[in-house]
Amino acid sequence: MKNIDFLMTTPLWKGLKEEEIEAILPCLRSEEKFIKKGEFVYRMGDPISSLGVLLQGKLSIEHDDLWGNKTILSMITPGNIFAETYACIPGEPLMVNIVAIEDSRILCLNMLHLLTTCERSCPHHNKLIRNLLAILAQKNLHLSRRSFHTAAKTIRARLLSYLSYEASRQGSLSFDIPFNRQQLADYLNLDRSALSNELSKMQKEQIIICHRNHFLLHTDSFDEMDF
Repeated sequence: MKNIDFLMTTPLWKGLKEEEIEAILPCLRSEEKFIKKGEFVYRMGDPISSLGVLLQGKLSIEHDDLWGNKTILSMITPGNIFAETYACIPGEPLMVNIVAIEDSRILCLNMLHLLTTCERSCPHHNKLIRNLLAILAQKNLHLSRRSFHTAAKTIRARLLSYLSYEASRQGSLSFDIPFNRQQLADYLNLDRSALSNELSKMQKEQIIICHRNHFLLHTDSFDEMDF
């Protein structure tokens, strides 16, 4: 399989050798799919039996309510997995939409076969399961962080919470974020116009400099900020 070298660099397959991945893929009923930009990988309400590994492209996990309000929960980039929580619970309908925002290739792995080892109980299969558990723990932390960022009452406080986290995570006051303006507004549960207005104010007050998805934070202005 031409994707083996790439899979070896991803979190789910961490520590597995090429021959081990080649041996286990048939056991997991693996299937590769191509999804065009704008198409749904899964729709809200779909039953899920397989987790997906994004090989190429970019996906958005979104929630749309009955009034048409959209919230972006996360962005999926190559090497990351998605739909694994629902795949672990047979019959549980999906509560989100998973949409390709670029032409994308995904690898689907049957969750039942992933979680159930055969009579050989191969060490590399057990390693794959441990990797999956580690990823699930990391995703729980991600959801906790988003809840923390959106707990603040003001637009500025939400922005500063998120931007401070990104600066700390990337180890620099100058960094890129993985969202455009609309996606950032959705992630922080904010109106896009209100978000843009607040960013403009923060630039005028020399708290930040931003251009598209690039930000530079001026920490010497923090003591003077009005939250």
